[in-house]
Amino acid sequence: MKLLFATNNSNKLKEVQAKLPHYEVVSLKELGITEDIPETGNTLEENALIKARYLYQKFNLDCFADDTGLEIEALNNEPGVYSARYAGEEKEADANMNKVLAKLDKKNNRKARFRTAVALIQGGKETVLEGIVNGEILLEKTGDLGFGYDPIFKPNGFEISFAEMDMETKNRISHRGLAVDKLVEVLR
Repeated sequence: MKLLFATNNSNKLKEVQAKLPHYEVVSLKELGITEDIPETGNTLEENALIKARYLYQKFNLDCFADDTGLEIEALNNEPGVYSARYAGEEKEADANMNKVLAKLDKKNNRKARFRTAVALIQGGKETVLEGIVNGEILLEKTGDLGFGYDPIFKPNGFEISFAEMDMETKNRISHRGLAVDKLVEVLR
């Protein structure tokens, strides 16, 4: 069964394909769509729905989209919905992490959470699901696996960052992994 995923991020695609082995998960790139679908919503849920609706209207196939935000308590839940472009429209991960680390300099409260909203459109019916993982922002980048903010985020219950975890462990506990687990249940 084919399922379209509104992403050009190869790391996200691999994470999701590992959770959905009985589906042919197709990315935007495989459909010839190289531009990003505009994320004009004010919430993660709105952005996920915008992307899923775009795909469904264009291809009339079951599809899903996600949007993820890093929410840091001491920064009033910044960067949140603006996580990908926190340091600018270039969406540069190192610049984003550096901005977070600079804003948290000399702050003791480093509590944070990753939150993912997944919007599924199946047979025209819309479903929005959520995955959350709580943790903290480290003092510096550590690890070279993963992507995005992974080198500065340590999930609760672990002594290593997401960027130090193998994909199987991260997929089991991550915000996206938890949201995709809910997606798998809905697809069943």
